[in-house]
Amino acid sequence: MTALALSGVTLALGGREVLSGVSFAVPDGAFVGVLGPNGAGKTTLMRAVLGLLRPVRGTVSVFGAPARRGNPAIGYLPQARGSTAGLRLRGYDLVAAAASGHRFGLTLGGAAERREVDWALDLVGGTALAERPLGELSGGERQRLLLAQALLGRPELLLLDEPLASLDPRHQHGVVTLVREIQQHLKLTVLFSAHDLNAVLGVLDQVLYLGGGQAALGTVDAVVTAPVLSRLYGASIDVARIGGRIFVVAGGQTVGCAHEHAPLAAG
Repeated sequence: MTALALSGVTLALGGREVLSGVSFAVPDGAFVGVLGPNGAGKTTLMRAVLGLLRPVRGTVSVFGAPARRGNPAIGYLPQARGSTAGLRLRGYDLVAAAASGHRFGLTLGGAAERREVDWALDLVGGTALAERPLGELSGGERQRLLLAQALLGRPELLLLDEPLASLDPRHQHGVVTLVREIQQHLKLTVLFSAHDLNAVLGVLDQVLYLGGGQAALGTVDAVVTAPVLSRLYGASIDVARIGGRIFVVAGGQTVGCAHEHAPLAAG
């Protein structure tokens, strides 16, 4: 079964095309790293899958049905914004708010919702964090709670938008390992957006690389190559593999995975 399929999709923001005529299909149960520079369309793509952005052209399908708002088959962890420093809101309240649809801090109305919150917290190893204020938690601990939020309702497709942002390497590794374990346990399809390919390299089934309004989906060895990336960006790109890590070089300068190389960004 195909979990996600795009056919001839063009997505635009503010009249500017972000993705143009993109087609690909993500198989059910795959762990896919979504890569590309700022402005390449990673978040825009996830908004389209969530039914929050309608394509200018083409179709987006989730498990064979048109993408739509409020699809219970999808769990979503958005990019972290703002600071929780000083917040006294408990970890449990953060997760429970998503289960009940109420504002933070209100008590859940039913035993079924409380059981669902407890299940999600246990799944991410967050039970011990439930009574602690958010302001006292590390970035990695807060991401565990946000992941628990995304798992409420037991989705089949999990969209994670830059879950490693602002985390140190140790916490990045912890989040990646946790997501992989949950994905395999629940047999989920995961789209994991990241700036650094190397942070997720050991867990990927496929990589979806966005650039220049286009997309390439396949194994890391098939996609992260000089010919494919040069085609995506319309520039000469070299790829080096050193000590189990992958480095992308543009214009003689090593730029990681080209995600912070402004001249190559798609807008």
